[in-house]
Amino acid sequence: MLDSAPNPRVLLVDDHEIYRAGLRGLLQEAGIDIVGEAANGEAAVGLVEEKHPNVVIMDLNMPGIGGIEATREITTLSPLTRVIMLTVSSAAPDITDAVLAGASGYLLKSATTQEIVSGIAAAARGDALLSPSVAAKLLERVRETPVRASVPDPGSASLTAREIEVLKLLASGMDNAEIGRTLFISPSTVKNHISSILLKLQIENRIQAAVYAVRSGLA
Repeated sequence: MLDSAPNPRVLLVDDHEIYRAGLRGLLQEAGIDIVGEAANGEAAVGLVEEKHPNVVIMDLNMPGIGGIEATREITTLSPLTRVIMLTVSSAAPDITDAVLAGASGYLLKSATTQEIVSGIAAAARGDALLSPSVAAKLLERVRETPVRASVPDPGSASLTAREIEVLKLLASGMDNAEIGRTLFISPSTVKNHISSILLKLQIENRIQAAVYAVRSGLA
Protein backbone atom coordinates (compact mmCIF):
# COMPACT_ATOMS: atom_id res chain seq x y z
CA MET A 1 0.00 0.00 0.00
CA LEU A 2 1.02 3.61 -0.50
CA ASP A 3 1.77 5.93 2.38
CA SER A 4 -0.29 8.96 3.38
CA ALA A 5 0.92 11.04 0.40
CA PRO A 6 -1.64 11.71 -2.35
CA ASN A 7 -1.99 8.74 -4.67
CA PRO A 8 -0.04 9.23 -7.90
CA ARG A 9 -2.08 9.32 -11.11
CA VAL A 10 -0.84 6.47 -13.30
CA LEU A 11 -1.15 5.72 -17.01
CA LEU A 12 -0.67 2.10 -18.14
CA VAL A 13 0.87 1.48 -21.57
CA ASP A 14 1.07 -2.09 -22.90
CA ASP A 15 -0.14 -3.69 -26.12
CA HIS A 16 -1.38 -6.84 -24.34
CA GLU A 17 -4.91 -6.11 -23.12
CA ILE A 18 -5.09 -9.07 -20.75
CA TYR A 19 -1.81 -8.11 -19.08
CA ARG A 20 -2.98 -4.50 -18.76
CA ALA A 21 -6.24 -5.60 -17.17
CA GLY A 22 -4.47 -7.82 -14.66
CA LEU A 23 -1.95 -5.13 -13.75
CA ARG A 24 -4.69 -2.52 -13.44
CA GLY A 25 -6.57 -4.70 -10.98
CA LEU A 26 -3.50 -5.39 -8.86
CA LEU A 27 -2.48 -1.74 -8.73
CA GLN A 28 -5.98 -0.51 -7.95
CA GLU A 29 -6.14 -2.98 -5.06
CA ALA A 30 -2.91 -1.39 -3.81
CA GLY A 31 -4.51 2.07 -3.90
CA ILE A 32 -3.05 3.30 -7.19
CA ASP A 33 -5.21 5.71 -9.22
CA ILE A 34 -5.22 4.45 -12.83
CA VAL A 35 -6.25 7.40 -15.01
CA GLY A 36 -5.96 5.74 -18.41
CA GLU A 37 -4.59 2.96 -20.59
CA ALA A 38 -2.92 2.84 -23.99
CA ALA A 39 -1.94 -0.01 -26.32
CA ASN A 40 0.94 1.83 -28.04
CA GLY A 41 3.30 4.75 -27.67
CA GLU A 42 1.38 7.11 -29.91
CA ALA A 43 -1.80 6.74 -27.87
CA ALA A 44 0.24 7.12 -24.68
CA VAL A 45 1.62 10.50 -25.74
CA GLY A 46 -1.91 11.71 -26.48
CA LEU A 47 -3.21 10.52 -23.12
CA VAL A 48 -0.37 12.22 -21.27
CA GLU A 49 -1.50 15.50 -22.81
CA GLU A 50 -5.12 14.76 -21.87
CA LYS A 51 -4.84 13.10 -18.46
CA HIS A 52 -1.63 14.63 -17.04
CA PRO A 53 -0.52 11.51 -15.11
CA ASN A 54 2.26 11.67 -12.54
CA VAL A 55 3.67 8.32 -13.63
CA VAL A 56 3.52 6.27 -16.84
CA ILE A 57 4.10 2.51 -16.71
CA MET A 58 5.55 1.81 -20.17
CA ASP A 59 6.11 -1.44 -22.07
CA LEU A 60 9.20 -1.60 -24.26
CA ASN A 61 8.17 -3.34 -27.47
CA MET A 62 4.84 -2.29 -29.00
CA PRO A 63 3.46 -1.80 -32.52
CA GLY A 64 4.07 1.63 -34.03
CA ILE A 65 5.82 3.95 -31.60
CA GLY A 66 7.62 1.74 -29.08
CA GLY A 67 8.39 2.42 -25.45
CA ILE A 68 11.76 4.10 -25.95
CA GLU A 69 10.52 6.70 -28.45
CA ALA A 70 7.32 7.26 -26.47
CA THR A 71 9.37 7.83 -23.31
CA ARG A 72 11.52 10.37 -25.13
CA GLU A 73 8.44 12.22 -26.40
CA ILE A 74 6.65 12.15 -23.04
CA THR A 75 9.62 13.40 -21.01
CA THR A 76 10.05 16.24 -23.52
CA LEU A 77 6.34 17.07 -23.65
CA SER A 78 5.71 16.74 -19.91
CA PRO A 79 8.95 16.96 -17.88
CA LEU A 80 7.13 16.40 -14.57
CA THR A 81 5.64 13.10 -15.76
CA ARG A 82 7.86 10.18 -14.76
CA VAL A 83 8.15 7.06 -16.91
CA ILE A 84 8.88 3.57 -15.56
CA MET A 85 9.71 0.87 -18.08
CA LEU A 86 8.00 -2.45 -17.29
CA THR A 87 9.19 -5.10 -19.69
CA VAL A 88 10.41 -8.67 -20.13
CA SER A 89 13.74 -7.47 -21.53
CA SER A 90 16.75 -7.42 -19.25
CA ALA A 91 19.14 -6.68 -22.12
CA ALA A 92 21.74 -4.03 -21.27
CA PRO A 93 21.18 -2.04 -24.51
CA ASP A 94 17.44 -1.77 -23.77
CA ILE A 95 18.10 -0.61 -20.20
CA THR A 96 20.62 1.97 -21.38
CA ASP A 97 18.36 3.25 -24.16
CA ALA A 98 15.45 3.61 -21.72
CA VAL A 99 17.50 5.58 -19.20
CA LEU A 100 18.95 7.83 -21.89
CA ALA A 101 15.41 8.42 -23.21
CA GLY A 102 14.46 9.74 -19.76
CA ALA A 103 12.99 6.76 -17.90
CA SER A 104 13.01 7.14 -14.12
CA GLY A 105 12.98 3.41 -13.51
CA TYR A 106 13.28 0.04 -15.21
CA LEU A 107 11.41 -2.98 -13.87
CA LEU A 108 11.00 -6.48 -15.25
CA LYS A 109 7.55 -8.03 -15.62
CA SER A 110 8.66 -10.65 -13.10
CA ALA A 111 8.60 -7.89 -10.44
CA THR A 112 6.15 -8.28 -7.57
CA THR A 113 3.17 -5.95 -7.18
CA GLN A 114 4.87 -4.35 -4.18
CA GLU A 115 8.03 -3.68 -6.20
CA ILE A 116 5.94 -1.97 -8.89
CA VAL A 117 4.01 0.03 -6.28
CA SER A 118 7.28 1.08 -4.63
CA GLY A 119 8.66 2.08 -8.02
CA ILE A 120 5.58 4.19 -8.72
CA ALA A 121 5.84 5.90 -5.34
CA ALA A 122 9.54 6.62 -5.88
CA ALA A 123 8.94 8.01 -9.37
CA ALA A 124 6.08 10.19 -8.13
CA ARG A 125 8.45 11.69 -5.53
CA GLY A 126 10.85 12.55 -8.33
CA ASP A 127 13.19 9.75 -7.33
CA ALA A 128 14.55 7.06 -9.63
CA LEU A 129 15.32 3.51 -8.63
CA LEU A 130 16.86 0.49 -10.30
CA SER A 131 17.01 -3.01 -8.87
CA PRO A 132 20.59 -4.17 -8.21
CA SER A 133 20.47 -6.61 -11.16
CA VAL A 134 19.23 -3.96 -13.58
CA ALA A 135 21.68 -1.38 -12.19
CA ALA A 136 24.54 -3.80 -12.69
CA LYS A 137 23.66 -4.31 -16.35
CA LEU A 138 23.25 -0.59 -16.96
CA LEU A 139 26.58 0.25 -15.36
CA GLU A 140 28.34 -2.61 -17.14
CA ARG A 141 27.08 -1.13 -20.42
CA VAL A 142 28.28 2.35 -19.37
CA ARG A 143 31.72 0.96 -18.54
CA GLU A 144 31.99 -0.36 -22.09
CA THR A 145 31.52 3.11 -23.58
CA PRO A 146 34.35 5.67 -23.80
CA VAL A 147 34.49 8.17 -20.92
CA ARG A 148 33.41 11.56 -22.16
CA ALA A 149 35.80 14.43 -21.55
CA SER A 150 32.89 16.53 -20.31
CA VAL A 151 32.41 14.38 -17.21
CA PRO A 152 33.82 16.36 -14.26
CA ASP A 153 35.87 14.65 -11.58
CA PRO A 154 34.37 14.47 -8.08
CA GLY A 155 36.88 17.02 -6.77
CA SER A 156 35.92 19.66 -9.31
CA ALA A 157 32.26 19.02 -8.48
CA SER A 158 33.06 19.82 -4.81
CA LEU A 159 31.62 16.54 -3.51
CA THR A 160 32.46 15.86 0.12
CA ALA A 161 34.04 12.60 1.24
CA ARG A 162 30.68 11.47 2.64
CA GLU A 163 28.89 12.36 -0.58
CA ILE A 164 31.40 10.29 -2.54
CA GLU A 165 30.75 7.34 -0.20
CA VAL A 166 26.99 7.71 -0.76
CA LEU A 167 27.47 8.01 -4.51
CA LYS A 168 29.53 4.80 -4.67
CA LEU A 169 26.87 2.85 -2.76
CA LEU A 170 24.09 4.36 -4.85
CA ALA A 171 25.88 3.16 -7.98
CA SER A 172 25.91 -0.38 -6.58
CA GLY A 173 22.10 -0.39 -6.64
CA MET A 174 21.45 0.25 -2.94
CA ASP A 175 18.35 2.15 -1.86
CA ASN A 176 18.44 4.87 0.82
CA ALA A 177 17.75 2.49 3.69
CA GLU A 178 20.57 0.14 2.63
CA ILE A 179 22.99 3.03 2.20
CA GLY A 180 22.01 4.31 5.62
CA ARG A 181 22.63 0.94 7.27
CA THR A 182 26.02 0.62 5.58
CA LEU A 183 27.16 4.10 6.64
CA PHE A 184 25.34 4.10 10.01
CA ILE A 185 23.26 7.16 9.13
CA SER A 186 19.51 7.67 8.78
CA PRO A 187 17.66 7.31 5.44
CA SER A 188 16.68 10.98 5.68
CA THR A 189 20.34 11.93 5.96
CA VAL A 190 21.08 9.77 2.91
CA LYS A 191 18.29 11.56 1.05
CA ASN A 192 19.82 14.93 1.95
CA HIS A 193 23.24 13.79 0.72
CA ILE A 194 21.74 12.59 -2.58
CA SER A 195 19.90 15.87 -3.06
CA SER A 196 23.19 17.71 -2.54
CA ILE A 197 24.97 15.38 -4.99
CA LEU A 198 22.35 15.96 -7.69
CA LEU A 199 22.51 19.71 -7.17
CA LYS A 200 26.31 19.84 -7.35
CA LEU A 201 26.47 17.58 -10.41
CA GLN A 202 23.50 19.36 -12.03
CA ILE A 203 21.75 16.09 -12.84
CA GLU A 204 18.15 15.03 -12.31
CA ASN A 205 18.05 11.64 -10.61
CA ARG A 206 19.96 8.82 -8.96
CA ILE A 207 20.18 6.77 -12.16
CA GLN A 208 22.13 9.58 -13.80
CA ALA A 209 24.20 9.85 -10.62
CA ALA A 210 25.09 6.16 -10.89
CA VAL A 211 26.15 6.64 -14.51
CA TYR A 212 28.25 9.62 -13.42
CA ALA A 213 29.90 7.47 -10.73
CA VAL A 214 31.02 4.96 -13.34
CA ARG A 215 32.16 7.51 -15.91
CA SER A 216 34.17 9.37 -13.30
CA GLY A 217 35.84 6.19 -12.07
CA LEU A 218 34.13 5.98 -8.68
CA ALA A 219 32.33 2.67 -9.33
